[in-house]
Amino acid sequence: MNRVVDAVFGRRPLPAVEPAPPVVEPAQAEVATTTTADFDRAVPRGLQVAASWAWRLIVVGALVYFLSRVAGYLSEVVIPVAIAILLTALLAPVARRLRRWGVPGGLATAITVLGGIAVIAGGLTLIVNSIVNQASELSTQVVAGFNSVVAYLERSPLGLSSDFFQYDQLVTRLQSFLSDSQGAIATYAAEIGAQVGHFLAGLAIALFSLIFFLHDGRGIWTFLLRFFPAQTRDRVDQASVRGWHALSHYVRATVIVALVDGIGILIGALALGLPVAPALAALVFLGAFIPIIGAFVSGFAAVAVALVAVGWVKALIMLGIIIAVMQVEGHILQPFILGRAVKLHPLAVVLAIAAGLVVAGIVGALLVVPMLAFVKTFVEYLNGTHEPQLARALRWPAGQRRG
Repeated sequence: MNRVVDAVFGRRPLPAVEPAPPVVEPAQAEVATTTTADFDRAVPRGLQVAASWAWRLIVVGALVYFLSRVAGYLSEVVIPVAIAILLTALLAPVARRLRRWGVPGGLATAITVLGGIAVIAGGLTLIVNSIVNQASELSTQVVAGFNSVVAYLERSPLGLSSDFFQYDQLVTRLQSFLSDSQGAIATYAAEIGAQVGHFLAGLAIALFSLIFFLHDGRGIWTFLLRFFPAQTRDRVDQASVRGWHALSHYVRATVIVALVDGIGILIGALALGLPVAPALAALVFLGAFIPIIGAFVSGFAAVAVALVAVGWVKALIMLGIIIAVMQVEGHILQPFILGRAVKLHPLAVVLAIAAGLVVAGIVGALLVVPMLAFVKTFVEYLNGTHEPQLARALRWPAGQRRG
């Protein structure tokens, strides 16, 4: 205490206070950091590429599955619109030609649609009249052909007797089946009535869609382009134009090929004296819209009719005619008419048809190949791999409106 007082009054200085030693902080441990690049270097390059492809394929597959489920749920609308698009691709050149001749747009559309309906109605009338007029003759020939097949089986090494077929019990069994199945028949009749109603509604949707697509298809597509980013609209538009021309080219070429197939089968059927030859030719014509397998499968109906109506010799001749027509189609017509612009690999066509059958039945098999032709050309243009001759062929003259 005295030292402090003396230091205050100046008597004696305070001793110097030594500063406290600095607090030594413990050395911070270095934390090892690992970046994403280090992980990437640890993963083999092949596995990285496979993983990148995998998640992208999963996303695309999920999108396709979602769209297919939506399309299946809305099939009563989607299928008529898809058919209207195909009919538009077929009939658009007619409407365009009428406009070039000075016909107003609405009148050109009406003439095109009514003309197409008239052609279809006329063809159906011809087929139905042919079947009705030859129904009695065909039934007689079918019964005679069936009896000849039975007689051949009885004389064959199988040794089947007439009792095996039990003719006398067929009528009794048929009556018993009808009486036991009245409830099921009534249910099927109600379902058929509902399906007829759905068909008529779909027909109306397809007809109205066809009218508006022919009249203002370009305007509808211009509106849809607004949903794409502004910087990609022009490229998407160019790709869609080329895809649309490929689709139109494919549909028109398919109609020509189907017509040639139908005419070839008609000539062969008439030469062999087959009944309902126009109906068989029409069946082959419709089947030809399913490439590769459609006309060949439908042609077996002609072989079956020939077998039961005019004998197995002419049936073999009819089979030879069908094979010859298919060879002409596959090696001459399709390469010459379709060309390289919309050339599709046969394996891709078969797999696409199989997928279409699984997803949507016969309608899916009819629609999937034209869709594949459009998507092929569309994607090729977006990727910059479109063929130069196709681009030159689809170049629009100056001042001409794309439609």
